[in-house]
Amino acid sequence: MTAPIRPDTVAVPEAERPGFREFVGIVALMMAVTAMSIDNLLPAFPVIQERFSVPDPNHLQMLIYVYMVGFGVGQILYGPLSDSLGRRKTLLASLVIYLAATAIAMFSPSFGWLLAARFIQGTGAAGGRVLSLAIVRDRYAGRAMARVMSLIMMVFLITPMLAPAVGQTMLLLGSWIWVFVSMLALGGILTVWFTLRMPETLHPEYRRPLSLGAMAQALRLTVTSRATIGYGTALGLMVGCIMGYVGSAQQVFDTGLYHLGGWFPLAFAVVAGAMGTSTLINSRLVERLGMHWLSHAGLIAFLGVAMAQVVIGFAWQGHPPLWLFLVMLCANQFLISFTMPNFQALSMQPVGEVAGTASSFLGFYTTLLGAAFGALIGQSFDGTVMPVAVGYAGLSALALIVVAWTERGHLFRAGASA
Repeated sequence: MTAPIRPDTVAVPEAERPGFREFVGIVALMMAVTAMSIDNLLPAFPVIQERFSVPDPNHLQMLIYVYMVGFGVGQILYGPLSDSLGRRKTLLASLVIYLAATAIAMFSPSFGWLLAARFIQGTGAAGGRVLSLAIVRDRYAGRAMARVMSLIMMVFLITPMLAPAVGQTMLLLGSWIWVFVSMLALGGILTVWFTLRMPETLHPEYRRPLSLGAMAQALRLTVTSRATIGYGTALGLMVGCIMGYVGSAQQVFDTGLYHLGGWFPLAFAVVAGAMGTSTLINSRLVERLGMHWLSHAGLIAFLGVAMAQVVIGFAWQGHPPLWLFLVMLCANQFLISFTMPNFQALSMQPVGEVAGTASSFLGFYTTLLGAAFGALIGQSFDGTVMPVAVGYAGLSALALIVVAWTERGHLFRAGASA
């Protein structure tokens, strides 16, 4: 079923709408809150381990994965709510949950309480992820949507470059609690900016009743679209690569392998910078070359580099020189940004009339898939780079198989999914 093309703008006066750059900025911040809430906590792992007497350093990774589980579960609710009640009300409600959970985390008396607060925080942050996709889909379609998503992802991916440094700075102020203060501040800025500048983007003709029947109909349209479920699955597998790396990063770069100490945020920023650069390039090329060609070529190249990572890992018994590991990791993170924004846009393309519910389900599905595989990689950390290298190679190979299935073997161009 082909989705009707939505109008480029919603029916509100021009003066009340943010311009293109401000629109991208607001939506990017909606997604950046999520990245900041993950990555700026990484430098605080040793301090949190000491504060709560956590016996196994690998258990600290649960602060990331529990957050992501809440992030995935929360997304299943926000889409249907936003399709019925509108984008504004739904996002503001999610921000209230996020801010309340952040405050709870600041005063957690035990590690268990902190994990619970992180789960709730993730459910609140999920609103930004779901609504960012839905709001973009309300305004844009096709390659224009892919370009907007690439620009948003570029701003979103700059956040990991800064987040560990922000976390490190907060620790210098005296406590891991200040890391959550920075999250509280960012969430507050988003709440005020969105409230003042972003109008309701859901066109009246796309409002859907909040009923199980309507949700089931929208969900059926989503899961029966070959492109939506295929590219959604491929996206989830690539998210698993990212989550495996993020969960392991503090141990790989600092306490468990390379012992960079205060230089850890810089190494993390270099890798994130490679992702941000390629996302900008993708935004420039996607309208000329198309989403299919860029994403398929990027995925195949990613798999090639990942296999080289495995070979290099074995050659150095799991401990290659830091410079070589960084070069290979940057190459893969550079290539992954040609896949994820385009997979996201391709998965949403056929389901425009149920964008909220579709975004909700895809966010739930891809996040849980990514968190599960990411936790598998992270919890396999053994003091070497091998879990990350093997995880990258295995997940990207699976993603390539899924993409080939989606397009019935017609890679580099719109095939069966068109």
